[in-house]
Amino acid sequence: MRVPPSLAKLLDGRLRWGLIFWMFLMSAVAYLDRVNISIAGQAIQKDFGLTNLQLGWVFSAFVIGYALFQGPGGRLADRFGARLVISVGVVWWGVFTTLTALVPTGMALSLVLLLATRFLLGLGEAVVYPSSNRLVSRWIPSSERGLANGLIFAGVGAGAGVTPPIIIYVLTKWGWHWSFYVSALIGLAAGTVWLLIARDSPQEHPLASRKEIDHIEAGLPVATKESEGALAWSEILRSRNVWAITYSYFAYGYVAYIFFTWFFIYLSRVRGLNLKASAFYSMLPFIAMACAAPLGGWVADWITRHYGKRAGRCGVAGFGIALAAVFLALATQVESARLASVVLAGGAGALYLSQSAFWAVTADIAGKSAGTVSGLMNMGGQIGGVVTASLTPWIADRFGWTASFLVTAGVCFTGSLAWLFVNPEVPIANPDKQ
Repeated sequence: MRVPPSLAKLLDGRLRWGLIFWMFLMSAVAYLDRVNISIAGQAIQKDFGLTNLQLGWVFSAFVIGYALFQGPGGRLADRFGARLVISVGVVWWGVFTTLTALVPTGMALSLVLLLATRFLLGLGEAVVYPSSNRLVSRWIPSSERGLANGLIFAGVGAGAGVTPPIIIYVLTKWGWHWSFYVSALIGLAAGTVWLLIARDSPQEHPLASRKEIDHIEAGLPVATKESEGALAWSEILRSRNVWAITYSYFAYGYVAYIFFTWFFIYLSRVRGLNLKASAFYSMLPFIAMACAAPLGGWVADWITRHYGKRAGRCGVAGFGIALAAVFLALATQVESARLASVVLAGGAGALYLSQSAFWAVTADIAGKSAGTVSGLMNMGGQIGGVVTASLTPWIADRFGWTASFLVTAGVCFTGSLAWLFVNPEVPIANPDKQ
């Protein structure tokens, strides 16, 4: 591959950050494909004649598929590499995003077909973050993983934040079906670029300089340097670290999916904001996520370098999740819909201060099985999403939305406590030291 001298100079020593930037974009596109249904949800509900509970099933169908394939998706990334697995995944979710819009209404099986399509879309999207963690484990030194993961997951906030205005614009101009077609096309374009520019390791990339390769190799943790192959499932499942992180990510997912599924509907139906105001205020949590994820990663890296991983990873994660619980509880006491939206956005931002720690720790302790272990952890987060997608409206219908948010705050706080049981210095391959 011939590279213009100016580009070679720009990338010298920085190629890894170029790949992280594109993973940020892929993360944003993944959430565009995922969150579009929450914005189009009321139109879909009307066309299909769905109750709130049935719409909750549709939300949950995606998350169930997404959750179930986390472990296998991570194993595929460990086996075949992040480049290929993400590329295939992008094509898969482009197809099923399109098929969501093609499900016919008015049939006896319409709801079943809609559920099946969303479930299969979830299977395809499941590979994204375990694969990105596999990429991080090969391309990013341990001391930089907080910022790298923070940037990747800033894409969650960016994608979810730009989704409301994009989807509402397309929906009002051409109908909700076209909002799914546009999302699929954007994803396929981003995936094509990824296939062209990505490689699974620095040694394989024609643009990687010797200086950058040496820097990366010098900063890899022991678990990555010494591991010879994939960890056995029995080793992974014996790890106290894995179970504590997975539970905390369950709590994290329970909270996060409030914003990805019910938040827009909550603002418009419960708080009484009109469509445009709901679109604007529903962007605030995702803007907070996009800002807080890299900030939390940068802070965690700084604390890790000066005080160790226990403070930098576990401390930042536990603090961020606990702070999110406080914001969620406070929001229930605010009467103004607009002020409540701002307070809840603060909760979303606090939650995302902890995001990078989950992925940095799993990459550090799992080595070359980073995809598998982070996939198992992410499965816990998605199970939290499955629970909240259906339990949140159930609690709201019977006890009110205040009760729903207080329960969410309680779950969130228990997730922060789980970090007390995590030791980020111990690789999974040495469970007896935990």
